[in-house]
Amino acid sequence: MKATYHKHILNFKTPSGTSRGVLKTKETWFVIIEKDGKQGIGECGILRGLSADDTPDYEAQLHYTCQNINLGLEVLYTKNHEYPSIQIGLEMAFNSLKSQDPFILYPSQFTNGKASIDINGLIWMGNQDFMTAQIKDKIASGFSCIKLKIGAIDFQTELDILKGIRQNFSESDIELRVDANGAFNPNEALEKLKQLSEYNLHSIEQPIKAGQFEAMANLCQQTPLPIALDEELIGVFDDSKKETLLQAINPQYIILKPSFIGGFKGSDTWINLAEQQNIGWWITSALESNVGLNAIAQYTYTKHSKLPQGLGTGSLFTNNINSPLQVKNGTLQYIINTNWDFKF
Repeated sequence: MKATYHKHILNFKTPSGTSRGVLKTKETWFVIIEKDGKQGIGECGILRGLSADDTPDYEAQLHYTCQNINLGLEVLYTKNHEYPSIQIGLEMAFNSLKSQDPFILYPSQFTNGKASIDINGLIWMGNQDFMTAQIKDKIASGFSCIKLKIGAIDFQTELDILKGIRQNFSESDIELRVDANGAFNPNEALEKLKQLSEYNLHSIEQPIKAGQFEAMANLCQQTPLPIALDEELIGVFDDSKKETLLQAINPQYIILKPSFIGGFKGSDTWINLAEQQNIGWWITSALESNVGLNAIAQYTYTKHSKLPQGLGTGSLFTNNINSPLQVKNGTLQYIINTNWDFKF
């Protein structure tokens, strides 16, 4: 058995704005395991500036992992304890290697083309006209849940955009989620949440920056609007610390990005801990290529969540890997008998 890794730069079709800046490209890495004439393919979906494993020795760790691939998944998963994007890449690659089809890791009604996954439509930050145009497009495309990135432009303008949506679409027509990516100052966050709650939103992701446990706990206790932790989960590697975090903050929801939190095994841990505390959850991709998105979507379907998931990112790039994944009528679908275009 041998393994190699390959870097791939994904190019955004349109520069995509968040409160942390504008994204034009996205770095990712593929791990390929070969054994007895078969290949297993995995994606290490690191996001520079956000992933906990964004370290100078990242490629060296990938090199070590591939050089020692014979140690097997369990050992290498543990040795990559603080490299969650490598952990999920290994989970994908080993599962892919033992699968009859290297791209079907979790066979189900979804991969049979008989079921779909409800997803939210993602609205990127920009000026009011740009954001409004995206919203109209998503609604016309059949989405019943829309997620807006907020926190980068004038807050009143963002409120006006939400007001405009609600003047035309009720809560029963469109579910609205917003994601602040930690943009609010703790001193002003509660007041902003009160203003946002006037528009019957489903939830807000990460209103203040991660690591402010007391402030976030107070906010979750007082909020008129359900809060979902996102960045707060990144870099929490030990199971005991995960449990402590959820008990201390007690959010209404958590959002799971498998590439950031230890892959599928790490996601299972967070889900189990959240459900013990009656905390809701959903799963979101983290700008992986279609290789990673495919594996995450298949895993997500097996969890049988009734909430819309954040898996609609496959169409963002000009040079993505062609795959059977398709977004239609606000759902992610797997179109059988569609060939993958993956060559390295």
